[in-house]
Formats: sequence, structure tokens, C-alpha cells
Amino acid sequence: MEKDFINDDEIWDILEDNKEPERAEIEEIMAKSKEKERLEPEETAKLLQLKDPDMWEEIFSLARELKEEVYGNRIVFFAPLYIGNKCINNCLYCGFRRDNEAIERKTLSEEELREEVKVLVNNGQKRLILVYGTHPEYNADFICDTIRTVYSTKVKNGEIRRANINACPMKVEDYKKLHDVGIGTFQIFQETYHHETYNKIHPAGDTKSDYQWRLYGLDRAMEAGIDDLGLGVLFGLYDWRFEVMGLLYHTIHFEKKFGGVGPHTISFPRLEPALNTPFIAKSKYRVSDEQFKRLVATIRLSVPYTGMILTAREDPEIRREVIPLGVSQIDAGTKIGIGAYKKAKNGYIPEKEQFQIGDTRSLDEVVKETCAMGCIPSFCTAGYRVGRTGDNFMSLAKPGFVHKYCMPNAIMTFKEYLEDYASPETKTLGEKAINEQLEEFEEEKRNMIEDNLEKIKNGARDLYV
Repeated sequence: MEKDFINDDEIWDILEDNKEPERAEIEEIMAKSKEKERLEPEETAKLLQLKDPDMWEEIFSLARELKEEVYGNRIVFFAPLYIGNKCINNCLYCGFRRDNEAIERKTLSEEELREEVKVLVNNGQKRLILVYGTHPEYNADFICDTIRTVYSTKVKNGEIRRANINACPMKVEDYKKLHDVGIGTFQIFQETYHHETYNKIHPAGDTKSDYQWRLYGLDRAMEAGIDDLGLGVLFGLYDWRFEVMGLLYHTIHFEKKFGGVGPHTISFPRLEPALNTPFIAKSKYRVSDEQFKRLVATIRLSVPYTGMILTAREDPEIRREVIPLGVSQIDAGTKIGIGAYKKAKNGYIPEKEQFQIGDTRSLDEVVKETCAMGCIPSFCTAGYRVGRTGDNFMSLAKPGFVHKYCMPNAIMTFKEYLEDYASPETKTLGEKAINEQLEEFEEEKRNMIEDNLEKIKNGARDLYV
């Protein structure tokens, strides 16, 4: 088999060679991150080996600073929408694996999908990530049909303005179909970058057992014109330090191959319980909360420009601790059972879920808390629609200019939410947060935003720069 860009032995050698970093070395690495330069593997390895708790507090502080310099103090909101849980793979850690007879198999019909979208829109959502099992039914044409259904479903002032996709790797010609129908980010999690572990947990003969087909799946998406890509690892399958290194190597691969264009987002979910899935409880690589905080901050320093996604797999307490460490996107009001937004009670329908989420709070509750944390909730999708993707996005993100465009749009989309969906308490907190944020703008831009806020108050929607 031809070698790929993940060399397991090389990664472990680098980790071993950098396991006792000096304070001066860490300070030099932090100084490089402050300049928003992507780190090299040896530098990230030093961060991952650092044991000094006082220095970790400095790293946490820098991660927060970097995120705000690039993205501002906004947090982008989205919701996952699971379309179908049929699957031909037998991944040991997945509740949807084909041999799991405890799972009720279901694919949303077009009408059922519309009903799910209506619930989401009525909650205030504007951005979705559509999730599909690996099954012949869920081919590119099917995915395109579901995207059209999502975009065409409107309720009063509400609509879904951008659908991102989490699906199995495809051929270039299939990606082109998705590109033409107007998807946002295409996301593929490698699950684990460690070859031996990947082979153990993905049984031979399955579609997903082909490590390299999955590893280069986003390359093919880029070749098809989808230049907004998301990486991810399922932490807990193998050593967390190795996996962070794998994400960095994947980022470097993208930048080398595609003229400096790296991933738009990096996700870092942890293993969570799933119905009738004993592998999860037996994993010896479970990531502690402290390790989780460190890996999030390390990713932020290693790839300063990337968006970072923290999901509702985590419970509210750890989300409060981790969001300030570099996170730019979160989901909220999340339900992951097939048809769960319309039917679920108390947040769970285990027989239709891939895993168990930790944060079952409503969108409004999380929006309110986000305001209380000093952040601006954002439902913005303008970047996709005006072409701020790929090289265009990187030219803004790497020098730290994204927030100059995105913060005004964040405020305007948040104002829409406050007018149309917020509870009275959230609306009060939200208006206060907007007014405080407006003070940060120079007069000309502040006047423009205030004019648009008044238009939104009077009924205008979907205003952006």
C-alpha cells in the first residue's frame, strides 16, 4: 500500500523527543502563536508534553486571546440534524453499527424532514449540519434532495440559510453534485489517525475499513470545488496526544497541497455512551476533562486561524470551561435521534441515537448563557454566500481579520433571533450585549450596524455585509 502523510512512527518519535520541554521553549512557541503562525509538529509536541500547571494557565489565556483576535468574542450557533441511521459498517464504537439490533433503523421521508426543519426554524436556528449513515440509500443524489428540502422549508421570518454536511467520503463527481446544490462545509472525521487502531475498530471488508479512502476524502472534495472543509477526531479511540498531532499533520497536508488553504473547522468530540455499545466503556484511551481542556487549547495555538467546534456531547459544566479556550462554534438545542426534534421527550430516544449527548438544554438557554459569558451569539451564514471560503477565507483568517466582517453580521443575526424567538429574559440580556459590543466599533461602522438593527426591528431580515 502506498504511504500516506500520517507516519505513526514519526509522530511517536517527535513526541518522545519533545517530552520534557523547557519553559523558554514553551514561551518561544507561544510567541510564535501570538503572531498567528501555524505551529510545526515539534512545537505542538512540546505543548502536548508540558506538565507545568502554571504554564498551562498561560496557554489557556493565550488560546482565549487568539480566538478573540481572529474571530472576535462571537460564538456561532448551529444544530445537527440526523437524516438516517441505516449503516453498512460495523464500527465498534458506534451506536449505528450494522450489528446493533437495539437500534431502530429510520430514514426521514421528505415530509418528516420538513417537519424537523420547521421545529428547528421555530426555535431560531439558521445553520444546520446534516448527518447521514453510510448506506447505498444515502448517495449524493439523495443528499442533494435533502438539502433542497431543507433550503425550501420556510416558516414566517425563519429559514435555514446554510446546510453543512457530515457524510461518508465520496468520489469527485459526487462531491460536485453537492457543490452545485449549495452546501456549506463538508466534514469528515478520520475518527483516529493511528493506523493500527483504525484497522482494529473498523472491521475489514467494510466501506470504512479503507483508511486512505477516508484520509483523502476531503482532498477529493476540494478537487470538486468544495473549498470549505472540516476535520475531526473522536477522542478516546487512541492516545489524545497522537490524535492532536494527526490533526496538525492533516492541516499541513492541506496547506501544502492546496496553496495554503487549511481546514475551516476542526472538531474534537469525545467518546460518549451509546445504546448496546460496550466498546466505549472498555476504552483505555478515555480523555479526562483536564486533558480535554489542554488538547483544545493546543489545537488553538497550533492552528490559530481555524474555526473550532465544541459539541453538545459535552455536559454544560465542561462546555462553560472549554468555550473560552478557543472555541468559535457550538451546537445548542441539540437532539440526535432520527425524528427527535418533533418527537423526543426529555431530549432522548436512545433506540434512534448514535450516542448520548451531554447538553440537552434549549437553544434559548444556551444563548442566554453565552450572553452572560460576555459573548455575542451568531447565526451568520453570510461568509458562504459572498464567497468567504477557501483561499478567500484563509486570507482573512490567518492575519486575524475575520471578525471585521463577521462581528457586524453576528450582531445582525443575533438581533433577528432576539426579535423573533428569544424569551423575555434572553432578549434583555441580548440587547445589553449588543449595545456593549457596538461601543467597540468606530463611528462609521457603528452607524451602519445601528441602521440595520433598526431595519430588523421594523421587519427586515437577512441583512449582512
